Formats: sequence, C-alpha cells, structure tokens
Amino acid sequence: MAKIKHTKTELKAQTDALKRFQRFLPMLQLKKQQLQAEIAGISAKLADVQERETTLRKQLDAWVALYADDAVKPSELVSFEGIRVASGNIAGVAIPVYEGIAAHPVPLDPYRTPAWTDDAQETLMALMKLRAEGDVLRRQRELVQEELHTTGQRVNLFEKVKIPECKENIRVIRIFIGDEQTAAVVRGKIAKGRASKPEERAE
Repeated sequence: MAKIKHTKTELKAQTDALKRFQRFLPMLQLKKQQLQAEIAGISAKLADVQERETTLRKQLDAWVALYADDAVKPSELVSFEGIRVASGNIAGVAIPVYEGIAAHPVPLDPYRTPAWTDDAQETLMALMKLRAEGDVLRRQRELVQEELHTTGQRVNLFEKVKIPECKENIRVIRIFIGDEQTAAVVRGKIAKGRASKPEERAE
C-alpha cells in the first residue's frame, strides 16, 4: 500500500476516489455479465455449425472411395478464394461477422465427369461455408473471451484492491485527524490553564 498523507486534502482525494470506484464497479460487473452471455451465445451457434458440418461430412464419406478411384479430385470441384466478413461490435469489442465465402463450383465437362460430381460440388460448397462460419465464430469467441479476461481483472482490482484500500486509507486518515484535533483541544486547555495561573497569583 502506498504511503498516504494524513491531511484533509488527502482525505477528500481518497473519498472522491472511493466514490469513483464504487460508481464504475457496477458498470464493469454488468459488462462482465454481458460478455459471459455473449460467449455462451457464440458457443451455441458454433455447436450448431459444427453439428451441421459433421452431418455433411458423413454425406461426403459416401464419395471418398470414388475420389480414390476417379480422376476428379475434390480440390478440382470448387474454387475457394476466401471468407467475406464485416465489422461488428459486441459489448464494445470489435469482432468479425461472417457474411459468406468467395467460392464457386468449377465448370466441369458433363461428358467426361461422373454424375456424382454435381452433388459433390454442392456438398463441398456447403461444407466450406460451414467451416468458414465456424472459423469466424471461433475468432469472435476468442476476442470476447480476451475482453472478458481483462474486464474480470478490472472487477477484481476494484473489488479486492482499490475499494478496500481507499476505505482503509480513509479510516486511517480520519483516526489521525481525530487524534490531532483531540490533541489540539488538550493543548489548548493546558495553555489556557497556564495562562490563567499568573492572574490567580496576582489576585
């Protein structure tokens, strides 16, 4: 704990600081709750995306043997260029928002490719979209979790350090000032008593 001055000025500074911390703490606690709720929401969306991705992968398994025997490769079915994202905000945290993917089915010669390639292209496109959405959701959750960690640290700092420290400083300063005032009154009485003694002798 930093050394404090036992003065009325310092007492006011500590009292103002305490009021400030007590005013900000509920806002930080509310933000912490909001971030926790957002993380739960993102996790639920991610779980749904992962479940749908798992279902699609099972459908794709039916073609795995065909990929091994046929000249057409999965990478030749769909052209993937990237993920489209926008900027969003969750409880003051800048996050990416999934908007889609830049991808398209590769044109194939219907006379030289098997019939299943059309369905494979469609499934691969859907799978890529789900994988991209999942990646963006994971990034969202990561960013919000980082902010939650920072906010949690601030809540702990205010609750366990700053507010108790200010209260203790105020208590110590008030005791000191009270003792000083008591001592001043005693000194004043002693001085008054000494001043009155010569007068008594003069009488």
